[in-house]
Amino acid sequence: MTERSPRRVHTRRPVRPTALAPDALTTVDLDKDGWLVSAATGRPVRADRLARYLAERLSPPSWATDIIVYVHGWRTGSRSAIRSAQRLLALMDRQHTARATLYPGLRERYAPWTVVVRWPSSSLITKGGYEKIRERAHAMSSGGTGYAPHVLGHLLGYLHAERGDPADRTLRTRGGQYLHLVGHSFGGRFLCEAVIRAADTEQGGTLGWSTTVHPSRPFTVDTLTVFQMAAPTEAFESLFKRLRPGPVGHTSPVGGPLVFTHSRFDRATGFWHLLGERKPGIGHSGMRLSRAGAGLAPNDVWATRLLRADTPYPHTSLDHAFVNVDASWRYRSTRINPVGAHSDFYHPETAHLLLSLADHSRPASA
Repeated sequence: MTERSPRRVHTRRPVRPTALAPDALTTVDLDKDGWLVSAATGRPVRADRLARYLAERLSPPSWATDIIVYVHGWRTGSRSAIRSAQRLLALMDRQHTARATLYPGLRERYAPWTVVVRWPSSSLITKGGYEKIRERAHAMSSGGTGYAPHVLGHLLGYLHAERGDPADRTLRTRGGQYLHLVGHSFGGRFLCEAVIRAADTEQGGTLGWSTTVHPSRPFTVDTLTVFQMAAPTEAFESLFKRLRPGPVGHTSPVGGPLVFTHSRFDRATGFWHLLGERKPGIGHSGMRLSRAGAGLAPNDVWATRLLRADTPYPHTSLDHAFVNVDASWRYRSTRINPVGAHSDFYHPETAHLLLSLADHSRPASA
């Protein structure tokens, strides 16, 4: 289904950016096998110390209202991963400051705390370099040899268990801190695998979303957003089929929408992906689903455009199991860029989409 863009709302632009809190971001590192690497020693963390390391490394601060797990994409080094996350957070901060009226659910307070997951994604900016990292991402996630989903699943389960308790009055929502996953390119593949692997931690229920959750699998993730995902358009028919809801709801720990941007100007997931896999990627053409088969719920794939930073997203445009967001008008880059619009998502409109998802995650009474 497709919708038209709603009426634009004109608001003032920010006078100056607001400084981010110095403790608003932390990092987690994976090696080429997808295993957790110690920040202190640079060596793999022992399996029997995985939970302890996460507890020492990841402690959501009491001031945080939302937890964001960000996994970068192709050709992003350790420092670049931090700068990428900081750039997104700064865009969100400026957008929220300038157009707070667009996000009534965030009126009381919005203070995100971000976990940046870094992994070895550097290569030449060539078709061969893209294919090299594509194979590495696959190896890091494959069963038996890749550990990224196992490690990230533990991370998500830990963060879910450690969310703030609204009873202590640090938050006014009934479910504690909200958990949002944000990925770019191959990073989105890791997140989807991690959600599938994430263990149940405690009973819960959906908040602002109407997505039904299977009774045996209460929600863990409030939203999952991937910019220009490097995966086949039919990936949710095979690789990530378990993320499709069943007749009685999600069997994976998801309580909100899975959102994917795409742009016809993305050459990496367009022309290059077409050459390598004989079909375009989600980042170029969006994700697709066939008719629901046995054990699957009716398809709920919604199509919309990336809206301008002053145009509100109706709740109905994002309240679906899957949402394809056509960003071709904004994610364009230049003709001389070999990958086109693959990494061209640092715009106010991107921040607006993420803030709108956080806003609509809140219950109406928040």
